[in-house]
Amino acid sequence: MRRRTAPPLAWLPRLVCLVLVLAPAVRLHAADPQPYVMTLRPTGDDGLDSALHDSSNLLSLQDTAPAGGFALVQRARDDLDRFTTVLHSFGFYKARVSLTIGGHPLDDPALLDAIDAAPAQPGLAVVALFDLGPPFRLGQVAIEGPVPPAAAAALNLTSGQPARAGDVLAAGDRLLEALRKAGYPLARVPTPVATLRPDDDRLDVMFQPDPGPQARLGTIAITGLTTVHEAFVRRRLLIHPGEAYSPAAIERARQDLASIGVFAAVRIEQADRLDTDGQLPLTVAVSERPLHTVSVGAAYSTDLGIDLTTAWHDRNLFGNAEQLNLKADASLGGNAETRPGYRLGAQFIKPDLLARDQALELDLDAVRQSLQAYDQTALIQKAAIRRRLTPHWTASLGLTGEQESIAQEDVTRHYNLIGLPVTLKYDSTTSLLDPTSGLRATLSVTPTESLGVRDATFVLMQAAASAYLNLSGDGRSVLALRGLVGQASGAGVFDLPPDQRFYAGGSATVRGFRYQSVGPQFADSRPTGGTAVSAASVEFRQRIAGHFGLAAFLDAGQLSDTGAPFTRAWQVGAGAGVRYYTAIGPLRLDVAMPLTRQPGGDSFELYIGLGQAF
Repeated sequence: MRRRTAPPLAWLPRLVCLVLVLAPAVRLHAADPQPYVMTLRPTGDDGLDSALHDSSNLLSLQDTAPAGGFALVQRARDDLDRFTTVLHSFGFYKARVSLTIGGHPLDDPALLDAIDAAPAQPGLAVVALFDLGPPFRLGQVAIEGPVPPAAAAALNLTSGQPARAGDVLAAGDRLLEALRKAGYPLARVPTPVATLRPDDDRLDVMFQPDPGPQARLGTIAITGLTTVHEAFVRRRLLIHPGEAYSPAAIERARQDLASIGVFAAVRIEQADRLDTDGQLPLTVAVSERPLHTVSVGAAYSTDLGIDLTTAWHDRNLFGNAEQLNLKADASLGGNAETRPGYRLGAQFIKPDLLARDQALELDLDAVRQSLQAYDQTALIQKAAIRRRLTPHWTASLGLTGEQESIAQEDVTRHYNLIGLPVTLKYDSTTSLLDPTSGLRATLSVTPTESLGVRDATFVLMQAAASAYLNLSGDGRSVLALRGLVGQASGAGVFDLPPDQRFYAGGSATVRGFRYQSVGPQFADSRPTGGTAVSAASVEFRQRIAGHFGLAAFLDAGQLSDTGAPFTRAWQVGAGAGVRYYTAIGPLRLDVAMPLTRQPGGDSFELYIGLGQAF
């Protein structure tokens, strides 16, 4: 009988199936990521420990990217190199690093088998130990080649200092900055040559700067202009061809151009070589902000209700950074109001009128407000010349006109006012909405002629200041102080138009009291206003976790209708609030209550807005 035999390789498909069934299990076992727990043993130097921690891939990836055996060992070897670099940069050139995985050193032949055999839980212990050895110090510190003595002194690196790489590199940066300040625009300071002296635990450092030639400024090109006139920008420039090269002067010029409000970005770029006359060409590269913008805002307080604001702005009306601002405000719902009110305004600002840093400001406002103190309908005009005297000081001289109708205690009077306001301002703060340090102060004197039912000539004088103390050094703990004093001379309280009198109460003076409610009152408990005012505030602001903060404050103020400031009883309010800090400023919610009470007063006031109270 003929015997049948299987065809050649008939067993191959079954073997392939078996391999395909078994292979995934084998691969999964061999390549399973191995959880581990990384530990860095402290060195006794907090700065060094922090740098070692930040350099470690084992630490940064242990929760998000556990690795299999080969990858884990390679990650550990990479960390050895990183640790060594960090230790050297801190001046420990004889330091040794010991790194173990599951108790096995990295050169242990059994390490990979131990990793494969380790259970998933608990994770493998990965431990790094550091033997720092002696700290190296700087030996000889030298500069190769001639440099100006002032630049050499800027190095500020001496023999005997700890041999830390950060200090050495910072010295090189100081040397480069000093050379550029000395008028060498193309100066270079390469990484210094370091020579180890292991027998003496010393490190010699040789700087080899290339100062290049001294130079003056050459041609200045301006790029990026679309609607702003180039002639205006050139008039504004604080640097000119032929002047000595100065990085500080170039930066001041850049900041000045950025401050005029029409540019989103200003860069001043220098050429990488001198021109044929041996001068350094510059390029002023600007990016213009959108020509038109619309802004909206909202605030709420229990005394003034909801305040809605919208405005339209033209930043460059005629090509020379002229501003046209149209604004509309509406308020309704406050307990210091009897009816909703509004203010419509137009403002034109012409910069650099006749002189640099001197602006013309024209304002026209239509006002209708119905307050507990009085009802007013007015048209107000103002023209003023404002001049910046220094980076912190500004002065202005203006002429105002006002035609108004005011009703108070059921009596309506009409007034025509002409004023000559003179103002001096100081501001060393760095933020409009959230100052953390510096001082703001304003002194204003306004001689005024009132033509109406009662003609009067009087002078309004007011001084206000606020100071900000950065208690923590990082702006998270701030003590803010505010003071106000004002007086009207030349007329009694009832010879002054009601809107020209002083008032107190509300967020600008004494929180916890209704707007304008502090001081003398008529028989029906409505405010009369006064001829003198004084107020003071102290507020502590503390930022806490994330974007949140807290505030606590105490306000005091008094109003006189017969005498000078500080002559009547003080009214005091206190409160607290929360802050949520955004990119444009803190959102503020404050609750305040009076510690002294006046007839008809409220038990508390609530304030919500953008920016700090002052």
